[in-house]
Amino acid sequence: MPHTQINQDDINKAVWSACDTFRGTVDPSIYKDFILTMLFLKYISDVHQDKVDELAKEYGDEPELIAAMMESQSFKIPTGSTFWDLYESRFEAGNGSRIDKALHAIEEANGTKLKGVFQDISFNTDKLGDEKSKNDILRHLLEDFGKEALSLRPSRVGSLDVIGNAYEYLIKHFAAGSGKSAGEFYTPPEVSDLLSIILEPQQGDTICDPACGSGSLLMKCGKQVQKNFGGSKQYALFGQEAIGSTWSLAKMNMFLHGEDNHRIEWGDTIRNPKLQDKEGGLLHFDVVTANPPFSLDKWGHEDAESDHFGRFRRGVPPKTKGDYAFISHMIETLKPATPTSKGGRMGVVVPHGVLFRASSEGKIRKQLIDENLLDTVIGLPEKLFFGTGIPAAILLFKKQKDDNKVLFIDASREFKSGKNQNVLTSDNIQKIVDTYKARETTDKYSYLATLEEIAENDYNLNIPRYVDTFEEEAEIDLMAVRSERLALQTELADLEAEMAGYLEELGYGA
Repeated sequence: MPHTQINQDDINKAVWSACDTFRGTVDPSIYKDFILTMLFLKYISDVHQDKVDELAKEYGDEPELIAAMMESQSFKIPTGSTFWDLYESRFEAGNGSRIDKALHAIEEANGTKLKGVFQDISFNTDKLGDEKSKNDILRHLLEDFGKEALSLRPSRVGSLDVIGNAYEYLIKHFAAGSGKSAGEFYTPPEVSDLLSIILEPQQGDTICDPACGSGSLLMKCGKQVQKNFGGSKQYALFGQEAIGSTWSLAKMNMFLHGEDNHRIEWGDTIRNPKLQDKEGGLLHFDVVTANPPFSLDKWGHEDAESDHFGRFRRGVPPKTKGDYAFISHMIETLKPATPTSKGGRMGVVVPHGVLFRASSEGKIRKQLIDENLLDTVIGLPEKLFFGTGIPAAILLFKKQKDDNKVLFIDASREFKSGKNQNVLTSDNIQKIVDTYKARETTDKYSYLATLEEIAENDYNLNIPRYVDTFEEEAEIDLMAVRSERLALQTELADLEAEMAGYLEELGYGA
């Protein structure tokens, strides 16, 4: 049957509607993973079925021939493991175990591409209630995704980034209700856009996000290479994610985007960095970027002093604030400068406290500035991030700079106001990028500070210390104000006399 074209809003509404199956019985931080995994299964099943139908139309009813030709596809779904196989059996007992079995069969059939992706996601879990309740919930879920509104055949979806966009949509909505979900802060897509544009990843670059979430920032960096180099995929993506279910989503995302040249590890980046070379040292990258969790408590302070990677040689961050733990890790994974290369560059999203907090953080900050690693500080608007209303900043570092200065950009006052959140527009982003590239002082927006100036400010990077945004109030003409006041007094006196006359006529006179 013909399929009408779908847009992302239709997909988002249908997926959000599917969440109704879980609401009131399962926590959003849990059912988010079920929804997105089912979306993944539905998407690859529809793509698979579309191809089968296309081949059947071309070659007729030749199941063995079609099966052989399907072996050459970029991903494989074993017989009996598609979404539609599960849908047809939805009224039978055992929905949870059937879904898990299908997912693991798909994982097995696709080798290293999906290895371990579904190990932290089980539909056959007591979190969905007893066996009957679980079976009913999963039947409803299969029926939600079986509706025509969620037909995700390529002819209908086109070039939409289905999983990536739906993930962002869901996290955004869960975050709006609960502040954060499963320890994750939602990164607005325009902030990822800004980072990927400003870091300018090149052909051949290795790009790493040590707190990669669903992988959207990594893939946006990859898209910049494709955009600027005629569709080139000559780059490699690396990431690590601590939350197992989110790591799974990152792997699914890479799989669906055809990002075969990636390595995404599951584990705690600070306590157990897994992106290591053959000798057991940290891998080094051309571009390192992340939006780590803000001021993470219990980040691994107890083991930091004995860190055998030497990441905390500039100082150990405070026990209850892990911001500089991530910054220190990222700095140590930048490629060193060589006679033929300027080395790695880095962009990280941080809370403003990172700019001025004293004690151990102040010592680390001083060392980074004295080593001339800090390149730019960008202040972002408040209410930009779900999970926190505080304004954030972006710190940019380079292994080898062209000057001994730090550029400060105050982009905190330019944004589009939303109902609950503020948004950076494309014009706002372009202004930041243009100012970054010009690297000069502009009135009330940017300031190029010398290292000596920063030292004079006790290495405090608070942006108002450098970018003067003070607006002078218009001068007040006191004589004009006095004249206006006297005129008003005269007018009031006349009104009082007139009112007294009326009262007297009515018999209310004194």
